[in-house]
Amino acid sequence: MQNFTFYNPTRILFGSGRIADLAREIPANARVLITYGGGSIVKAGTLAEVKAALAGFTVFEFAGIEPNPTYETLMQAVELARRERIDFLLAVGGGSVIDGTKFIAAAIPFVGDPWDILAKRAKIGSAIPFGSVLTLPATGSEMNNGAVITKRISNDKLAFMNRLLFPRFSLLDPTKTYTLPPRQVANGVVDAFVHITEQYLTYPDDAKVQDRFAEGLLLTLIEEGPKALQTPEDYAVRANLMWTATLALNGLIGAGVPNDWATHMLGHELTALHGLDHAQTLAVVLPAMLQVRREEKRGKLLQYADRIWGLREGDEETRIDQAIERTRQFFEALQVPTRLSGYGIGKDAIPALLAQLERHGMVALGEHSDLTLEGSRRVFELAA
Repeated sequence: MQNFTFYNPTRILFGSGRIADLAREIPANARVLITYGGGSIVKAGTLAEVKAALAGFTVFEFAGIEPNPTYETLMQAVELARRERIDFLLAVGGGSVIDGTKFIAAAIPFVGDPWDILAKRAKIGSAIPFGSVLTLPATGSEMNNGAVITKRISNDKLAFMNRLLFPRFSLLDPTKTYTLPPRQVANGVVDAFVHITEQYLTYPDDAKVQDRFAEGLLLTLIEEGPKALQTPEDYAVRANLMWTATLALNGLIGAGVPNDWATHMLGHELTALHGLDHAQTLAVVLPAMLQVRREEKRGKLLQYADRIWGLREGDEETRIDQAIERTRQFFEALQVPTRLSGYGIGKDAIPALLAQLERHGMVALGEHSDLTLEGSRRVFELAA
């Protein structure tokens, strides 16, 4: 196990009915901006419930944060927040809303062009405090300090992290996920699954605690993911999925172990150029990535085959092949296609995807920084 420093200050309020506790988590006399996406939280009554809990606060709203939140939209929220002297933000929604709110929090006090936060890794000196009410478990953004933002005009999808961007609190009520469309539920399961594999399927580093923790989370997703689609209002199932998605990317299982994230980097370019859901890109890239990098990942792939899929018969190559195929079958069973062709994308799209990777400096990816553009080409070709 490697040396590490682990820090996570986010306070979690978990369980049914916890929206009633919102007021005590926000400073008195705060001017609050509620950020959200489309109309789902309005139709479900969640927005009304949040506003009722904030009676007595000065509250503003900003709607329209997209899946894969865009810089252009978020800057409108920044302008509103500056104009109305907002001093607390409350994200109500899934990972995209929370990611977008992190950018808003950093951009409000930023001097200069806020896009520099992503494009130039500009220093963030301060940020507006914020919390979240999670309605879609998937990204883990509710308990980490990272975000991914898209600039529509230039097809850039970039990530950033900062210690000032942990939510002060996040409220996780599993009942708020009951009305999610099946596609979003399935996407959330895939997203969390790949977050875990990016931190687990690297190389053995004698980190038994992190390995067993990651394996437990993967097994939970395999067991509970299909149930969530079959029985949408099973509280125990939704509670386990919600907490698993949070733990998948709150920093704990990745502390002291090598991390990969190449699957995410290739996936970002698919979203930027073709508009695929984030989880859809991960489902496409991961099986191909594991095949292309099976030698570098051999030790952990064999462990994954054994502990996750129970594959103990046959030679090593067969077990690795079977583990990768089981992964693909799991995603497909959730109705998330795992080939580019499943989204109407042909091999002719690959040169532009590689050009995007090169433009963004993504030419030495993976836990060994040895996935070159040629390796990425092989991944995309195998994923076709």
